[in-house]
Amino acid sequence: MKTERGSEKKLAGRDRQDDGNATAEFVMTSALVLLLFLGVLQLAFAIYVRNIMTDAASSGARYGTLLDRTYADGVDRTSDIIDQSLPLPYAHSVQAHETVVDGAAALEITVEGDLPVVGTFGFDRGFSVSGHALIQNRSGE
Repeated sequence: MKTERGSEKKLAGRDRQDDGNATAEFVMTSALVLLLFLGVLQLAFAIYVRNIMTDAASSGARYGTLLDRTYADGVDRTSDIIDQSLPLPYAHSVQAHETVVDGAAALEITVEGDLPVVGTFGFDRGFSVSGHALIQNRSGE
């Protein structure tokens, strides 16, 4: 019986020494999980911005190669899509030029934009994306 009581006292002593540790562990673990979640959220936002700009460049290139449109119309269309889709003006430069893709003439629209790193703030001209479209035959002009 004495050994049982002695071991009960040791266990009770440990419980008293560990009082409050669960709260501290919860706070520290919660902070780490929150930082991890915010990092994943920020990465998702950066990928979203890049995808919107890539889609806008491709759409603008297709629009600019229509028979009744000019390359400047494609640049304007790209800028409009980016401005309507993103909360801040991320695109700094939208340019169009002719290029060759697999031996065929194509229009390439290049967009340089900010890479959001912390919230909506980030590096100026952090990345560049482009979209291509084959130029339609304008021999009727």
